[in-house]
Amino acid sequence: MPATKPLDPRASLAAYLGSRVRKLREALGLTQKQLGILVHVSHNRIAQIELATDPPTMALAEAIDLALEADGEITDLWWHMTRETYVDWAREFMDKEARAVKMLKYTAQSVPGLLQTPAYARASLSEGLPHLSAEELDRQVDARLSRRVLLEGAEPPFLWTVLDQDALHRRVGEKITMHEQLSYLLKVAKRPHITLQVLPFEAEQHPITGGSLTLLSLRDGPDVAYLEGYDSGELVEVPERVTRYAHAYDLLQVHALTPAASELLIRDTMKEHYS
Repeated sequence: MPATKPLDPRASLAAYLGSRVRKLREALGLTQKQLGILVHVSHNRIAQIELATDPPTMALAEAIDLALEADGEITDLWWHMTRETYVDWAREFMDKEARAVKMLKYTAQSVPGLLQTPAYARASLSEGLPHLSAEELDRQVDARLSRRVLLEGAEPPFLWTVLDQDALHRRVGEKITMHEQLSYLLKVAKRPHITLQVLPFEAEQHPITGGSLTLLSLRDGPDVAYLEGYDSGELVEVPERVTRYAHAYDLLQVHALTPAASELLIRDTMKEHYS
C-alpha cells in the first residue's frame, strides 16, 4: 500500500479542511473508499479533498460532515474557505452583510447575488469571468449561492430590492435560465421579509445610474453603504456619505413601480421574452 502523503494544514483553509477530513475519517476507521461510498463519490474525490487539490462543493462538504459525525466542523470550515474566493473589500462587506438586520439593494444590470438561481449565477460568472477553470467556476457558484442562507432561518433580515428593468431584459444564459430566474424573483417576493420593486425604463435619471448600491443596517453598529462595479467595490462607513446614499435610495423607491405593478411587469417580461 502506498505511503500516505503528508498534509500541511497551515498552507491554506482548503488544506486545513482536508487535514481535518483525514483525521476524522481515520478516527472512525474509514478508508477513503468507504467514506466515498457513504457520500456517493469516488475514493479519488476524497483524496483530492484531503490533499486540497480540489476542495468540496457545499453539498459534498455537508455530506462529509454528516458521514464523519463532525457536528458542523467541516461545513463551518467550508464557509471560511469559500470566503477566500473573494477579495479583501468583498469579504469585509460580506462580514457586515451577515450581521445586517435590514438590507436595501439596487442593481442596474443584473439580479443581485442573494436572489440568483443556480443556473443564472453560473451563466453570469462564466460570462463575466471566462478565464475560470471548471473547478474554480464550481467553487465560485457555490460561494455565491451559499450566501442565500442569509435570507433563511427564523429571523432573516428585511430585504428591500429595487431592480432596474434593464436587468429583466439583459439576457444571462439561455431563455430557460431567464425564465427560471424571473420565476424565482416572483416566488421570493412573496416572503414577508422581502420587498421587490422594478425601476422602469421611463423613470428619471438618478444618482446611481449604471451602478449598484447596498445599504446595511447592522444590529451592532452604524449603517454602512457598499458600492460595486466591475472588479471593484467600496465599503462606505462615513456617516455623511451613507446618509447621501440613503437619500439616493429613497429617490429610487419613489420612482420605482409598486411591488404589485413590479410583479405584473416581471410576469409580462417572462411571457414576452422568455416563454
